Amino acid sequence: MIQCDCLKYKKDTIMKKLTTLAVAALLGLTLVATTASADASKGQKIFSKKLKAPCGMTGAKFAAKHTQDQWESIKGAGKFGAEVKKICPKAAAGYDEKWTNDLYDFAYEFASDSGNVPSC
Repeated sequence: MIQCDCLKYKKDTIMKKLTTLAVAALLGLTLVATTASADASKGQKIFSKKLKAPCGMTGAKFAAKHTQDQWESIKGAGKFGAEVKKICPKAAAGYDEKWTNDLYDFAYEFASDSGNVPSC
């Protein structure tokens, strides 16, 4: 009886392809999840570049205006942008709603009760 190594070759090839596909899918999902989420450091950069001068305060003072629970309820009520404009009236005209998620993460991360201090 003669055995054919072609079946073994096909199994190995299929396993390599499946493993490569699984690793690629996992990597892709990780990158998408990271990119889709808001980011406190991005919010800090936005504050430093766009709001620090009009607000006339540091990011630490801005974030410390509320506790984490207060920032969370403001964001949950859909009033985060209005609160930023209330704290920084001179920045109201230049505020862009697309900054909200990142600025919220920044404010929450460095809120008055967080114990964290930003570098801006």
